[in-house]
Amino acid sequence: MFTRLMYWLVSVIARLHEYFLKINDYTSVPLNDKELHFLIIGVLGILILWVVYPLFKYLAKKDHVMVIAWIYVFTLMIVLTFAIEIGQGITHTGSVEMYDVVAGLAGFMAMFFAFSIIRMIYHAILDLIQEHRQKKAAG
Repeated sequence: MFTRLMYWLVSVIARLHEYFLKINDYTSVPLNDKELHFLIIGVLGILILWVVYPLFKYLAKKDHVMVIAWIYVFTLMIVLTFAIEIGQGITHTGSVEMYDVVAGLAGFMAMFFAFSIIRMIYHAILDLIQEHRQKKAAG
């Protein structure tokens, strides 16, 4: 499923790229490739920021810093796994495969799940100890 999503995203990006190139061909002062990237990525970044900033601000108020950290790290892992695959393709030290990206991200998800279980148990034990101390102090 993730692979299909990634291929769909790549096809959407390719179609958008073609669309922007066609629009650029009909402007009175066509932009070069670097100028188009500057403009489009800049605008896209600000649009994403307008969504992410209020979301992160809300999550921080609700003391969900772990969710913010997970979103950040997951995003970083996506970039890193693609960078590794691209690097393998450029240096010919491996083959560029979408399934490698999927496997890497699945590994992160599995490790995060295990981490979450251990963290949940740790916090439950701390809560029990604190509850026991409060009962002992009150009684």
